[in-house]
Amino acid sequence: MEKVKKHSKDKKASYEDNDIKGVEYAKELAEAEHGLQGEAAGITANLTMLVAITWSLFQLSIASWLLIDTVFIRAIHLAFGMFLIFLNIPMFKFTPTWRPDLRFFLAMHRVTILDYILGILAVITALYIFIDYDGIATRYGQPTTRDIVMGLMLVVLLLEATRRVIGPALPLIALMFVGYSFVSEMDFMPEVLLQKAVSLNRFVGQITMSTEGIYGIPLDVSATIVFLFVLFGTMLEKAGAGNFFIRLALCLLGGFKGGPAKAAILGSGLTGMVSGSSIANIVTTGTFTIPLMKKVGYPATKAGAIEVAASTDGQLAPPIMGAAAFIIAEYVNVPYIEVVKAAAIPAFVSYAALLYISHIEASKLGLEGIPRKELPKFFPTLISGLHFMLPLGMLLWELIVTRHSPELAAFRAIMVLVVIMLVQHPILAISKGKKNGDTRIDLKSLKDPFILGCKELINSLAEGARNMAGVAMATAAAGIIVGIVAMGLGGLITQVIDVLSGGNIFLMLAITAFASLLIGMGLPTTATYIVMASLTAPAIVSLGGLHNFIVPLMAAHLFCFYFGILADDTPPVGLAAYAAAAIAEADPIRTGLQGFMYDIRTAILPFMFIFNTELILHGVNSWAQGLLIFGMACIGNFAFASATQGWFITRNRIWEFPLLLCVTYIMMQPQYVAEFIGLPHDLRYLSYLIGLTLWGLIWLMQRPRAAQDKLTTAQNKLVAQSA
Repeated sequence: MEKVKKHSKDKKASYEDNDIKGVEYAKELAEAEHGLQGEAAGITANLTMLVAITWSLFQLSIASWLLIDTVFIRAIHLAFGMFLIFLNIPMFKFTPTWRPDLRFFLAMHRVTILDYILGILAVITALYIFIDYDGIATRYGQPTTRDIVMGLMLVVLLLEATRRVIGPALPLIALMFVGYSFVSEMDFMPEVLLQKAVSLNRFVGQITMSTEGIYGIPLDVSATIVFLFVLFGTMLEKAGAGNFFIRLALCLLGGFKGGPAKAAILGSGLTGMVSGSSIANIVTTGTFTIPLMKKVGYPATKAGAIEVAASTDGQLAPPIMGAAAFIIAEYVNVPYIEVVKAAAIPAFVSYAALLYISHIEASKLGLEGIPRKELPKFFPTLISGLHFMLPLGMLLWELIVTRHSPELAAFRAIMVLVVIMLVQHPILAISKGKKNGDTRIDLKSLKDPFILGCKELINSLAEGARNMAGVAMATAAAGIIVGIVAMGLGGLITQVIDVLSGGNIFLMLAITAFASLLIGMGLPTTATYIVMASLTAPAIVSLGGLHNFIVPLMAAHLFCFYFGILADDTPPVGLAAYAAAAIAEADPIRTGLQGFMYDIRTAILPFMFIFNTELILHGVNSWAQGLLIFGMACIGNFAFASATQGWFITRNRIWEFPLLLCVTYIMMQPQYVAEFIGLPHDLRYLSYLIGLTLWGLIWLMQRPRAAQDKLTTAQNKLVAQSA
């Protein structure tokens, strides 16, 4: 008996160890996605902390009182990011056993003198445009030998820093573009790819001495807007908002059928509004929700896949939507609120459909929710974190009501959050004292809670900067590709896509989607979007116009944005699936495939809003019209989810699959259905009645089978209980 108990304890300890290892691995992936995964110690750790805090304070300064040229801001931003990376991530991932005397230079577990030297050189090259700005401006287009040397060093060091923090994919793609720009008129190149090659002077001038390369729009957005929103999300998490969102989601949805899955979806949506990172979302919410999903009966693979799908779509959720959304606003040249408006319906439709899918899966598995007595109570939970709504409310007020710039909105929300972080622990201490009968306010007893708040604030400033390192490198390195495209490659890409697609708009969109998924397997979402938007978004618009099909620029950019996000869980490389699988103790490939099956309902949305721009509220200015479109699009996506998951209110029959797809098409493309049956354009919404009728008929066909299945399940339970 003692052996059995010991075995049980050992087994439980083994599971707990696996859980801890899985969470740690997922956290490593989260850091590798957009932050620093080095383990700095000693002087390096202290210097990293100092540099990171200084970077955050600099970014807050330029958002409030410090006025300097935008090119200088970009250069300083890049210098900070590169220096932090070289200070934290060593060049080599091994310790040379054959030359022990070199271990001081080639160590795996810490940075060395070599990394310090490269970091200092990186700062000098990044700031070169700032140091000699007047001279560079007078000799633009005619770089000196010094300009060329410094420019080439900047390119090399930037690509090396990018390789260290986010992997080799983006540097390799950038090098391919650089190589092509120099050999593009060689005889061995295919005729369709021939164009005038660039000279070394032009390359250096465009990429490193102007605002059309490394110091272009993507880096500008990273330096002026994205940093503040990443810092805001980090501070919210450090203050405890992430845990509050999860508990609130469990209060609201945990008791329903498949409740933990629905809570994971809502929690990931709330967290994704401020984090903008799918893997960080998984680490934050999945650590709690995946074990809960497994507890109520979800298989490990499906528990991980639901968290993957929910966290991936967190980047779609307004108002923050990740770094790429701010770049969309700059590329399309519209206020950021217009991007939020355009993305609102597809994002909320996608989340509604994922909630529906979680309900389908629970129905298939015969699962129930968590007993209400085991859930935290709603009102105490809401009150405990109500203060976290203040900075979010300030952010939304600034963005939507006063229509201030995103950087000013983020700065003011951060200032509100700073006050909350400093006072929440002292207020909590006073509240606990009153509960214990101590009504006195002792300043000495408030000292430790206040110091705790100060430490959290300082750590969040440092952590926010560390989280920005990967984003800064991704935007700067992608700027190399953008600069080369601007040198003439853009028109060539349009021709190539036209040739490949044969002028067919469907094939052109399919090529763009596939390329985004392929490139996005190894890149962060922001980099994927920048690359694809530079290459294909103008092509979609121009080729559509050539074939009398008008595609709004916003729709083209959102198309690239969506498929860049979906690449996060595209097998076999989707890092989000690996992070969730590590926590769920499931196979990452199977988790990725299952997550991709869930995300198909998101993948159809970009195609739908290309052909029906009302889904991105293009030309829609009425709340009533917008809500009607949203409601009908939800039903359309529910029908598509039922078709792909093989279940509506019971298991589908073969002939019900095309009927459900018809419902999807009718609800998302009412104008084409109206045209087909002869209705005028003004009456196109009457097509919705056809879709609703067809959806109701499918429900009536399945209802008797659903009742029979329910009876059979109840009988099986009785038999099992009696046995």
